[in-house]
Amino acid sequence: MSSLQALCSGLPLRPLPENRGRWAGVPHAPVRTPSLSPAEEQLALRNALRYFPPDVHELLAPEFAQELRLYGHIYMYRFCPDVKMRAYPIEQYPCQTRAAAAIMHMIMNNLDPAVAQFPQELVTYGGNGQVFSNWAQFWLVMSYLSQMTEEQTLVMYSGHPLGLFPSSPGAPRLVITNGMVATATLVPRESSMLTLLNAGRRYLGVKDLTGKVFVTSGLGGMSGAQAKAAVIVGCIGVIAEVDKAALMKRHEQGWLMEVTDSLDHCIERLREARKRKEVLSLGYHGNVVDLWERLVHELATTGELLVDLGSDQTSCHNPFNGGYYPVQLGFTEAQSLMASDPAAFKHLVQESLRRQVSAINRLAKENFFFWDYGNAFLLEAQRAGETRQRYPRHASLCPCRDIFSLGFGPFRWVCTSGDPQDLAVTDQLAASVLEGVVADGVNPGVKLQYADNIRWIREAAKHRLVVGSQARILYSDQKGRVAIAVAFNQAIARGKIKAPVVLSRDHHDVSGTDSPFRETSNIYDGSAFCADMAVQNFVGDAFRGATWVALHNGGGVGWGEVINGGFGLVLDGTQEAEQKAKMMLSWDVSNGVARRCWAGNQKAYEIIRQTMQDDEGLVVTLPHEVADERVLSQALRP
Repeated sequence: MSSLQALCSGLPLRPLPENRGRWAGVPHAPVRTPSLSPAEEQLALRNALRYFPPDVHELLAPEFAQELRLYGHIYMYRFCPDVKMRAYPIEQYPCQTRAAAAIMHMIMNNLDPAVAQFPQELVTYGGNGQVFSNWAQFWLVMSYLSQMTEEQTLVMYSGHPLGLFPSSPGAPRLVITNGMVATATLVPRESSMLTLLNAGRRYLGVKDLTGKVFVTSGLGGMSGAQAKAAVIVGCIGVIAEVDKAALMKRHEQGWLMEVTDSLDHCIERLREARKRKEVLSLGYHGNVVDLWERLVHELATTGELLVDLGSDQTSCHNPFNGGYYPVQLGFTEAQSLMASDPAAFKHLVQESLRRQVSAINRLAKENFFFWDYGNAFLLEAQRAGETRQRYPRHASLCPCRDIFSLGFGPFRWVCTSGDPQDLAVTDQLAASVLEGVVADGVNPGVKLQYADNIRWIREAAKHRLVVGSQARILYSDQKGRVAIAVAFNQAIARGKIKAPVVLSRDHHDVSGTDSPFRETSNIYDGSAFCADMAVQNFVGDAFRGATWVALHNGGGVGWGEVINGGFGLVLDGTQEAEQKAKMMLSWDVSNGVARRCWAGNQKAYEIIRQTMQDDEGLVVTLPHEVADERVLSQALRP
């Protein structure tokens, strides 16, 4: 009989417990029929083995594979503890907090054979209502609870213990999300700039984009940033826009250097700027499909590839209600048909999408690279029947996804005084803070991202980016965000900044959004459609000090395709505000990095290990790699 002390000591590995299989004399869960493909079976087995070190994989893999095929689920029967499962008196649990002991009491009650419907399958009621997905999760949770202090919160994603995260005595000790599903949001100005820089490095192998041509579409809301981004990085940006009012607005604001409604002139000007290596943002008043097809024509007739990088920021999450205009019609004609005959309009939109993808496919055969910005362009093209996409799928290759795994995402602030001088002070503080972080030493993988953002913030004012409130945005990681927030708060306390500053971020960030077609499109462990991260983010921000929090369905890629969690935090110069910022901003980033780490992202793994070294209150479940592919294939042989 195992003791409660042993039950709280972590996964029993040295030695492994005996595999006693299914118990006799107790009811068992019905066999599930998940109808998995061979690739899905391998993924399920890989996901189970990541709880264990590689030296036991060869023994455990055949067992887990057999459970999967016999019962439709990997329960890990070998690790079902032999302690009598019941609700022991609270003082018997080896814990540092009474709250943790109470949670243990409740867990073991739910798994008591007198209470649970199928105790060995961890099902407490309802046929499939599991307390945990497998027994490894049970052991890890008991271990975490035994070591948890009053300044930590255990975070659980659908049975999986993500880890212990710093919180406060007044916060919940445990936050659980189960079965949250997103069945991909807004792109800030600075995201466009960083995406271009990272695209140049990743796809073209260059740090300098001088003379390179970037073609895209959309000059409306957030997409208007693309023109300014092209100028900031020093390339040639050609942006198509069907709405003349939107195009002229950006031109009048200084975001577009030149405009034209002539496709001939557009190509002529592009070719000239490319030859001279000018910095140019050129707005083309017309449909982007015409532009893509003209670029294909130029390639076919002259042999000249006039474009290096391409993307799309039409509102394809809403393609049939004004988010995407078909090439076959003019702007006003399209609006009229949209209202009078929606079915006919939809048909034209889908035909236009197929034409656009066809043109991009042809260019992608050359040294040209296209990515979906996460606006559902590829998704809608696929729904329109275009399945021959030759360019890299955005699911793994949109450049901005990589830096989420490093903990970098769009961090924004608003100076509530409305005074441009306050914004100038924050610019200077942010740049100095980031330079200080780099000087103190950062992971080599993020040093380049810091350099990009220091360059950005040093040059931001001269590009006249402010529209509306005195606001700024840059990409930063956990360390940078916290340091900037502390510097701002102290400057407010000293009167250097005249009024409170509101901190926030875009949904398009490290932790706030679960979107299988965008932010979490590079999650490959099968959980890309789960929304535990965004919901946990929302809840965790709330009890760590956010001034307000928000949870949304939709945004960027459309209703039913994404779950977003957001926050606002007011810095007012008080010590309380500083403490809230430190705690909340740390969680707001580390949640997403830990999730990506567990999903197998090596960059996130390295970042979260470093973060744990810097913060003793953070204890994250780290995955074990399946080093020997032979183990999987042998275990799953028919």
